[in-house]
Amino acid sequence: MRISVSSDMDEPVARLLVEELRSRGHDVRTYGALQPGADPQWAVCSEAAARDVAAGTADQAVVCCWTGTGASIAANKVPGVRAALCADAYTADGARRWNDANVLAIGLRLTSQPVLKEILDAWFAGTPSQDAEDLGNVAHVGRLDAGHGTA
Repeated sequence: MRISVSSDMDEPVARLLVEELRSRGHDVRTYGALQPGADPQWAVCSEAAARDVAAGTADQAVVCCWTGTGASIAANKVPGVRAALCADAYTADGARRWNDANVLAIGLRLTSQPVLKEILDAWFAGTPSQDAEDLGNVAHVGRLDAGHGTA
């Protein structure tokens, strides 16, 4: 799988994330502080990784910043992206299952190596629900991306 990864800081958990993804056989493209000379601002590097997903040049992305919040906000501004901030495996599973999330947001501050691996295990094991209600919600988010909601 092609995965774009961004981080605004060159932190041990961000480096571990890249190593872990590569060890699982994924083709990883890096942005921000993980790419020498790239703009490390969380809004900029998160957008770049998310745009890869929206363009189809990446299957998924993982965006990181200190709390994960800014990275998820920036990624979610890219139409077609459904980024989920996940601090545990249960949330990662739900994000994939019920929200068909295609971008995982991780906080660098509190994510330990064991928790990171649990999150990744759940994220990659999760498959999008085929339940009509879940599909309807994901379709509604798509309409919101296109500027059409049901206010």
